[in-house]
Amino acid sequence: MTAVKPLHVAVLMGGWSAEREVSLTSGRGVAAALDKLGHRVVAIDMERDIATKLSLAAPDVVFNALHGTPGEDGSIQGLLDIMGLPYTHSGLTTSVIAIDKELTKQQLVPHGIRMPQGTVVESATLYAGDPIARPYVLKPVNEGSSVGVAIVSDESNYGNPIARDAEGPWKHFDRLLAEPFIRGRELTTAVIGGADGKALAVTELKIDSGFYDYDHKYTDGITTHVCPAEIPEDVAAACMRMAEEAHRLLGCKGCSRSDFRWDDEKGVEGLYLLEVNTQPGMTPLSLVPEQARHVGMSYEALVQRLVEEALREAATARGDNEE
Repeated sequence: MTAVKPLHVAVLMGGWSAEREVSLTSGRGVAAALDKLGHRVVAIDMERDIATKLSLAAPDVVFNALHGTPGEDGSIQGLLDIMGLPYTHSGLTTSVIAIDKELTKQQLVPHGIRMPQGTVVESATLYAGDPIARPYVLKPVNEGSSVGVAIVSDESNYGNPIARDAEGPWKHFDRLLAEPFIRGRELTTAVIGGADGKALAVTELKIDSGFYDYDHKYTDGITTHVCPAEIPEDVAAACMRMAEEAHRLLGCKGCSRSDFRWDDEKGVEGLYLLEVNTQPGMTPLSLVPEQARHVGMSYEALVQRLVEEALREAATARGDNEE
């Protein structure tokens, strides 16, 4: 890698979401990479005094390694905008929309991107009856990393209707999104860049049992990543095209990761976009660094690229003419 201009970079990590531990792992990896690149790094475990800490640090740019709320939902983006600090990944409006699965559908489906039809339900109503035919998936409307996801089928041990004492997301979230369960395979595609962002690759996630939930994402050894995915060329091309289009339509910046479910008995028509992650993980098990390696980009080069993208976007917003 060519020499880079040393910068003062603040790495935001931790926070208080359900994904705190994953964010800490991502942030530590990013901080180590930035240090290796020759930057001056301050790692900040976000607490309620985050504005004060950032003001005292006065960084050139902020690397947002937070996951979940408030680091992924527009809250921290709004704060950084007010403070005039450039930051990695997507901005306020994109973050507000992308973390909300229903808002994401409203933005993407009218443009021809295939997503499962769903309905938002009050969790308390599930004890009276199913909102849609079984099997179906229940997930929080605005959480990431498959936090609080349940598959409700005739064979599940939740009861029919769901029993009040059954453990599931209905106990922890007031509102849930119910979607038809799509049989088949888990695929994911990362995109790097701004409006003209390019997809890196398609990875298939093969799990031991169940589905690709939080534990499968972040527990070593229970999920096999096949990169590039061993799937038909037209399906791989469709994944990359849909991921790029979703990235553009939502206004993502830096990088995003689109997750898909593919019914392999239906060809391309069986491919459904499930969600778009605007703050993908940067842990040793994370998919974006893995796909970057596949196309010849080291972890350090990926981190540097995201920092450069943030500074370029900030310069564009200010109307600067220089690179």
